[in-house]
Amino acid sequence: MTTAQLDKMRLELRRGVLVLAVLASLKQPHYGYSLRKQLQDGGIDIDEGTLYPLIRRLAEQELLSSEWQQGEGRERRYYQLSELGAQLLSQLTDEWQHLNGALGSLLGTATQERQ
Repeated sequence: MTTAQLDKMRLELRRGVLVLAVLASLKQPHYGYSLRKQLQDGGIDIDEGTLYPLIRRLAEQELLSSEWQQGEGRERRYYQLSELGAQLLSQLTDEWQHLNGALGSLLGTATQERQ
C-alpha cells in the first residue's frame, strides 16, 4: 500500500470520529482556536479548514449554541453543546463504545491469528 493510499484510509477513519470529538469537547464553551487547541492537546490533530466548517454545520443542525463574548481583548464566538447536541453526544458515545468493543474483539482476534 502506498503512503497516499494509507493517508486516504486514515482520513476516512478519522472523519466520523471528529464529530464525536468536537461534541465531547464542547461540553464546555470554546471559541474556534481554543477548541482546536484542546483537541490537539488530546491527541486529535485537526486543521482549521476542517474544524470551522464542521462547527458551522453542527451549529446549523442546532447541535451547538453560540454567543459572542469579549475575550482577551476582542470579541469571539463561543460554542457549546445545545440540549439536542448533548442528547446526540450521549447516543453517539454509546454507539462508539459498542463499536469500540466489537472492533477490539476483532482486532484482538486478528492479532492472535498473525502470531
